[in-house]
Amino acid sequence: MSTSTHETLTQLGRTAEIPASPEAANLETVPNSQAGETYLVRFTAPEFTSLCPVTGQPDFAHLIIDYVPDANLVESKSLKLFLASFRNHRAFHEDCTLSIAKRIAAAAGPKWLRIGGYWYPRGGIPIDVFWQTGEPPNGLWLPDQGVPPYRGRG
Repeated sequence: MSTSTHETLTQLGRTAEIPASPEAANLETVPNSQAGETYLVRFTAPEFTSLCPVTGQPDFAHLIIDYVPDANLVESKSLKLFLASFRNHRAFHEDCTLSIAKRIAAAAGPKWLRIGGYWYPRGGIPIDVFWQTGEPPNGLWLPDQGVPPYRGRG
């Protein structure tokens, strides 16, 4: 990557605060030097947190984000800060999971994207949320997300 590419980034290599909200977060991208290739990029966030919109109690999830980049890659520090911005965000599991996926899709314009939101139990019920932009590209090696179903103590 050229120096000019890095100069457009506002968070990487700089001190950056966690945004006050997901809406305030700046999800950045960088040019994909391998744009002609079909390959998978995986982000794993095993300690994602948000707040219950009713009680304000913390909710915890293990997120797996898989995408096939096109012209742009998601810059990982900006993604980390974006995900951390949910720490004080009140929303149901489904809304958090889909909001993350749709924001990444809008920012990076991937060929394909899927997200698995494996939420820890709330009220004794684990909630898993899955979403993808469509069928994965032909010939893509697509590994299992590797998160076992919730078993509790059993």
